[in-house]
Amino acid sequence: MSQTYGALSHPIRREMVERLRQDDARVTELARGFPISLAAASRHIQVLEAAGLVRRTVKGRDHHLSLDARPLAEAAEWIDTNRTFWAQRLDALAKVLGQGDQ
Repeated sequence: MSQTYGALSHPIRREMVERLRQDDARVTELARGFPISLAAASRHIQVLEAAGLVRRTVKGRDHHLSLDARPLAEAAEWIDTNRTFWAQRLDALAKVLGQGDQ
């Protein structure tokens, strides 16, 4: 999960994930539109691959990328679990603080 969150910590990589969520793309297509070089875009893609968020398929000279959402689902599950825990804690705190007013 640390790699997932680390990969998503950069706005360009989050945008790349968002674009791949809509459709698969070649590396050059995914890199287009970002204010960075193709080499820099490739490094961002490598970070996403290392985190397991992106799969690369090579066909000749074309490198096709697709999103693998499994690490995102695992991260979301962890967040949901912790959200429930902290919501319960904050509710208990609010109850205790509310008793102090009476």
